[in-house]
Amino acid sequence: MRRRTVVEFAGSAALGLWAAFTVLTLAVVGRGGAPLFPDRALLSWSLGHHPGAAQTLARGITYTGTGAVPYVLVALSGLSVGRTRRQRLTAAALWLSCLCACQALRLAVMSLVARARPPMGSWATHASGWSFPSGHTTTSAATAGLVVVAACLRSPRGRGPVCVLAGVWGVLVGLTRVYLRVHWFSDVIGGWLFAGAWLATCLCVAARCLPAGAVRDREADPADSGARPG
Repeated sequence: MRRRTVVEFAGSAALGLWAAFTVLTLAVVGRGGAPLFPDRALLSWSLGHHPGAAQTLARGITYTGTGAVPYVLVALSGLSVGRTRRQRLTAAALWLSCLCACQALRLAVMSLVARARPPMGSWATHASGWSFPSGHTTTSAATAGLVVVAACLRSPRGRGPVCVLAGVWGVLVGLTRVYLRVHWFSDVIGGWLFAGAWLATCLCVAARCLPAGAVRDREADPADSGARPG
């Protein structure tokens, strides 16, 4: 895919996702942080459907959405992109910088919106801080997106399973936050929109500003493109 195409696609996606996130944020703020449709309905459903085994599994999944796991995944994804040592280190630094900046901006938005979580008496796991957008959801979605980008840059072959696994994991972490009743569903939607908008913005900027050869160029690699040297 050509650089100009990436810039245009990522730029359009970023504008659309930021617009959607802004609309959702204004709706949350406009209601004073009160639940949106279908927040209460999903909370009620979770309260009525929480067998012990399911909650244990949900806790296991949700714990992978924070702490060291996302950063390790992002660093390994970045290291997999380059062909030379310098390219690998550059990519890993870029991937980690993207995730760290995402976290910093998310924390700023959470503090500004200052939305309360669902009632503490319903929680099935530990939680702290404000509610919107969901931190676990944003972190796991951003991590999954960076893993997908790395897989696409590394090779056009065999990337399907990696992309699917990363996407499913990102979605499941967000859903467990609702199932464990520490977030409203709109918090999770906000996390997905925020992560997607941030990743699209970073991709647009990187495609426009990074010099050629800063990271792996799979189109120039005969082994990945399937071309044979003449």
